[in-house]
Amino acid sequence: MERSLKMLAKEAKSRMKKGFWEQCGRDLEACRRDARAQGVSESKAQRYFVEKVASAIRGDTPDAFYLKVKKLLLEEGEVSDAIGRLTDKAYYATLSYEEKQRYTLELSEKYLEALKRFRREHEFERAAGK
Repeated sequence: MERSLKMLAKEAKSRMKKGFWEQCGRDLEACRRDARAQGVSESKAQRYFVEKVASAIRGDTPDAFYLKVKKLLLEEGEVSDAIGRLTDKAYYATLSYEEKQRYTLELSEKYLEALKRFRREHEFERAAGK
């Protein structure tokens, strides 16, 4: 559902009343301090933090594929058969040879993007002690 301008303004006003931005400022400073203590680039940590806040404001929800990859990486680390584990076996069985090749390639690309995102997020979550 598209949010109207009026609804967006109401949400922004609510954030201001509840001290959202003051809390963000404190959290950002804590993020920078933690990054400095862990030897992580403060500017990278700040960009990560800003994107996380922007995502929360937009109401973004993590996609199911990323959550599946994140769970796999947290539980077992990087495994050699990740693509096989992430493959939808029932769907895969219905595909022709060419479609299977395309599906595997697309799945590999999505996995690599999710892996990059996980590494970026995990680096800062570790630094922040989360």
